[in-house]
Amino acid sequence: MTTSTPGPGRVDFHHHLFPGGERAELLQRSLLDTGWKFPEGAPRWSPATSVAFMDGLGIDTAILSLPNDLEHVLPVAERREYAREVNLTARQAVEDHPGRFGFFAHLPAPTDVDGALDEMAYALDELGADGVTLTNVYGTGADARSLGDDVFEPLWAELDRRGTLVFLHGEQTPGRNRMPNEYLPTPVSEVPNETYKAAADLVTRGRKRQYPNARIILSHSGGSTPFLAARVAGLAPHLGCELSPEEIIADFRTFYFETALSGFETNLVTLENFVPPEQILFGTDFPAVTPGMAGWYTKNVDAYFADRPELLAQVMHGNARTLLPRLSATAAG
Repeated sequence: MTTSTPGPGRVDFHHHLFPGGERAELLQRSLLDTGWKFPEGAPRWSPATSVAFMDGLGIDTAILSLPNDLEHVLPVAERREYAREVNLTARQAVEDHPGRFGFFAHLPAPTDVDGALDEMAYALDELGADGVTLTNVYGTGADARSLGDDVFEPLWAELDRRGTLVFLHGEQTPGRNRMPNEYLPTPVSEVPNETYKAAADLVTRGRKRQYPNARIILSHSGGSTPFLAARVAGLAPHLGCELSPEEIIADFRTFYFETALSGFETNLVTLENFVPPEQILFGTDFPAVTPGMAGWYTKNVDAYFADRPELLAQVMHGNARTLLPRLSATAAG
């Protein structure tokens, strides 16, 4: 068993796994097509690589996930196989490093409703997943379906019935125009807004209040969500949304937010103004970024809460243990 170094006992809600093999290479190439460059020094993923990073940053537990719909380049028949492969890889990491990992289940594209429901049941009931990962949109162009679409209603109904924890990540969807320059590829300029679009879609279609037991964590502090929620609240009713501005704001405030790639004073001030401290979580986005990059954002979060150590502890691990009570049992053991 690998033990952690002394530290704040952080729980990292945004920590990716990348299984090996030919399919993984194909998927990583699809990311490169968005203009993303894996940073020099960003290590190839393995459980041991993650543990070394975690020890260096005082992270006790990382919840592994893989953003969905990277595999849209795969034939439909292979997507169920790939989801199972991802989930078995994550479960093996949990078994091999007790207490260090959990995982959010990877689902076949939920437009394959039966496949998604079957894999969710297997991952939650048989593999012990901590929740599921979803992305904001599946498909592209005229075939794109956002998470509030009717096609996903059976999935949301089951997530709500189970009270499932959902990690919602923005999709790697290019904008209509080419990226402004090489420093602003899709993951930098588009993904945060894709996360916002998911939140706004779920709120304005009424899904958020229709299925309140599905607890949703927005990646990257919700992207632009805290800044644009009021824009939605004021304009959506004018466009026919049945919810009032006050109801829309209230529903936006039921999301959880994690700090990956957004640990900066401006973001944190906004989050504290927008939601209770119980809804702010810690994340790193490793290994999509280097330890140095993740460390810079983490240092900012530490500095922001430095004069409020109890609140820092709450963000770093206290809220996580409320959402995932098994973490308290692990810490006690």
